[in-house]
Amino acid sequence: MDIGAFSEDDFNTKEWINNILKSLEQKDKKENHTMSLVMKLQLYVQQVNAALEQTSQQVLVSLPKIMRDTENLQQEAASLKEKLNIVKDEIIKIESDTGQSLQTLENLDTIKTQLTEAKQGLHESDNWTVLANDLEEVFDSRDVNTIATKLLGMQQSLKLLINVADYEDRKMQLEGLKNRLEAIASPAVVLAFTSNNVEESLMYVHIFSSIERLSQLLKYYHKCQKDILLKKWRNQLEIEQDESITQWLHNYYDILLSNWHTQSKWISRVFPNESSTDCLIDIYVDVLTSLDPTVKECVDAALKQVSDKLGLLYEVKQITKQFATNISNIVDKTCKEKLLPLLQAIYDPLISYISKYAAYEQASLMQKLSSVKCIKDELPDTIQALGLSVSTITDAAQDAKTRCKNITENCGYCGLLIALRAFFLNYSDQYKITLRQIERSRGTKEDWNLFQLCLSLLQNTGDVLLHLQKFEKELTSTILELNESDSGIEYKHLLLDSSERREYEALVKCVMEGTELALLDHVTVEFGKLCIDIHHAMYEVVFAPISVHLQVLQLPKTWSHIQESFSGNLDLPDYSFSPQEYITQIGQYLMTLPQHLEPFLFRENPALSCALRAADEEYNNADSVEGALADVLLSIIAKGLCQAYCDQILSICELNNIASRQLAHDIGYLANVLEDLGLHLSDTLKQLITLLKLPADQYQTQSSGYSARYVAAIRQIRNITSIDKHAKGHT
Repeated sequence: MDIGAFSEDDFNTKEWINNILKSLEQKDKKENHTMSLVMKLQLYVQQVNAALEQTSQQVLVSLPKIMRDTENLQQEAASLKEKLNIVKDEIIKIESDTGQSLQTLENLDTIKTQLTEAKQGLHESDNWTVLANDLEEVFDSRDVNTIATKLLGMQQSLKLLINVADYEDRKMQLEGLKNRLEAIASPAVVLAFTSNNVEESLMYVHIFSSIERLSQLLKYYHKCQKDILLKKWRNQLEIEQDESITQWLHNYYDILLSNWHTQSKWISRVFPNESSTDCLIDIYVDVLTSLDPTVKECVDAALKQVSDKLGLLYEVKQITKQFATNISNIVDKTCKEKLLPLLQAIYDPLISYISKYAAYEQASLMQKLSSVKCIKDELPDTIQALGLSVSTITDAAQDAKTRCKNITENCGYCGLLIALRAFFLNYSDQYKITLRQIERSRGTKEDWNLFQLCLSLLQNTGDVLLHLQKFEKELTSTILELNESDSGIEYKHLLLDSSERREYEALVKCVMEGTELALLDHVTVEFGKLCIDIHHAMYEVVFAPISVHLQVLQLPKTWSHIQESFSGNLDLPDYSFSPQEYITQIGQYLMTLPQHLEPFLFRENPALSCALRAADEEYNNADSVEGALADVLLSIIAKGLCQAYCDQILSICELNNIASRQLAHDIGYLANVLEDLGLHLSDTLKQLITLLKLPADQYQTQSSGYSARYVAAIRQIRNITSIDKHAKGHT
């Protein structure tokens, strides 16, 4: 029976019994088996008890011996302690007796060491002299390996002669010998590097490393690679003279990329302890800044031969960017921070063109504008051409924005804004010319065609304003996106010089901080002024017939025939008067205004709405309901009419009572017309009606409360004598 389970820490009695009885099916077998197990367990218990009894007896017998051994061990420890104290005392005594002798021995040992070093120094000095004498003969043999071995020996000797008086002279002598070796080896080194001979190059790496001149060898490699790449540039220009600058750059950059891959592997084999990326970055920076002729000179020559300068610059920029991207992709991620000098060398030829971007872009936009011929012989054709030109102009501005992204990576935004402002301001000149044509066409008669042309021109101007506002938002959004971009390359450090970078950063900062900055402020202000001027011209066109009709107020015959018509009947009722022809003509003219405004202002017209709101603040208060802007325009015309009517009345020389009542009736008629249009007579005219109707004998008393200026003016016109109230009371 296996009783190993009893020794386990997690022994479970019930589980153990169940496991043993699990395989027994019959009850009789289980009982018999259980009895057998009990008996076995009892036997095991007896055996264990016996073993415990025997072990206990053995321990009891062994205890006296253990006690005796422990006592002996304690005695030996005490004896050892006494002996150690004795030895300690003896050591102290010896130290006190022999301390001086030990100091003397130490001094003698130091002297021995110094003598040995002096002997070694004399030996090395002698060895230095021997090596120096041998080198003269070895140099004549021009055996580089032998010379290097001798120099290595002298170098080792010099390390041991550091304390000699002529150490510096010896050091200079050794450097001179190294220079001679370098001069002898340099042709072979150049040949090995130029031909990419790995075995020869490794030999020279070993030699130059042993004489501590590996840095010089790296300079030789740098110069060899630089000369090779510069020669390839010159050869390419000679072979591909008939090709374009873009083809030159594309082919040469392919050569540089291929060479990078080849030389990276070569450097790893020949200079295993040097970073191939660092070496090649230094070489390529030197090469790109030493090209003869330079990339800039080649681009300058190409620009003189093409009319589409921005197109050429775009191609050059794309080729440059592709090369820079390819170089960045093959550079080890751990060396990314060292890549900036190389990228600056790659993009350096473009900096001067980015600084001139505003001029190039402005010239391109002006060329585009010159092809948009809007000024025609006939005014309607001019206005129609202006309306059609809006989309062309805005598309040209969008193209300029795209070019700014493609050519300058949006770093030329300041230049773009300059070009756009000049472009739009020159475009606004065509609107000014059209406005002068309108002013020359304006007459004194009713001219609804000219009025509609003014509205069309105003609508075109508003359309430009809407596009400008939308375009300005796009420009601002682009700057915000550019600032939030997490691109690893900041092109402002590659394409802008220091002054332009500060200007660009100032622009971005203003936009980011939410400063009140309108990127096209001069342009929007100019088109806003145009809206004001066109609106005024439109108002003059509408008001010209009204002014003509109002001028009859100054004619004496206008009032003389009234006196004749009512001669002897001075107390006629008001219904006996009818409005005169001038005011009825004005009324009829006003009633026709809405039908002429309907095509423009009685339907949704965002462009015209924008122009009107820019022209007069009153339009900003108009509701968004249909026809609200038309109501504002009618209100402005009505106010102008009331003011002009008032001015004409106040300039009349004299009116009798009948004429005065007739004029009041005319004003009343105008009030009815305005009311039909949903407008109101001005307060001034309301006062004039009352003052004109007052009986002469009651004028002084009933005119109180009205404007003193108007009371005095009407009194003078009606020739009413002013009565001094104080004098009258005294009488």
